[in-house]
Amino acid sequence: MLARYLVVMVKEPKAGAVKTRLGARVGAATAAAFYRQMTSATLRAVARDPRWTTVLAVSPDNAMKASVWPPDLPTVAQGQGSLGDRFDRIMRTMPPGPVIIIGTDIPDIRADDIADAFGQLGSEDAVFGPSPDGGYWLVGLRRRPAVLRIFGNVRWSSQWTLQDTLANLTGHCTGYVVERDDIDTVEDLCRYRRGT
Repeated sequence: MLARYLVVMVKEPKAGAVKTRLGARVGAATAAAFYRQMTSATLRAVARDPRWTTVLAVSPDNAMKASVWPPDLPTVAQGQGSLGDRFDRIMRTMPPGPVIIIGTDIPDIRADDIADAFGQLGSEDAVFGPSPDGGYWLVGLRRRPAVLRIFGNVRWSSQWTLQDTLANLTGHCTGYVVERDDIDTVEDLCRYRRGT
């Protein structure tokens, strides 16, 4: 059986460099502290599951060896370009096997979500974890017999992100895991804290 790779997109948690939409309302230092908490919680929830190998895709590239990352998790550079460019680069350069990409802003993420997504990639070409805002918190590709190029012409961080990505998958089989909220704004954070 081919190895399975979970790639977690992370940024060096410096004030002003992470969660900028949230930081505009609560302050850069508070947003960075929240980002550090969310990253730790995500890694605790999914990173050390023996059913897959977890890799941290780090931005900026020169932060790959930063002391904030757990020393037992391998790191790769995200590289330059749009989010789509970085996703595509990861999908093309990881070793053989299915790859799932997630971020660190999904407070309800569970290891079973990741296992479900990998299970679907046994028969589906792609899998998504949709978000209520029109985007997605998880994307995975089977990557065989070829790595599909699905991230071009996508309106990122918009209500059309998932729709645009699906348009690149015409003729391919697609699966879905549970819908989950991500936290990008104060409104998202308040809604999460209220449990609504």
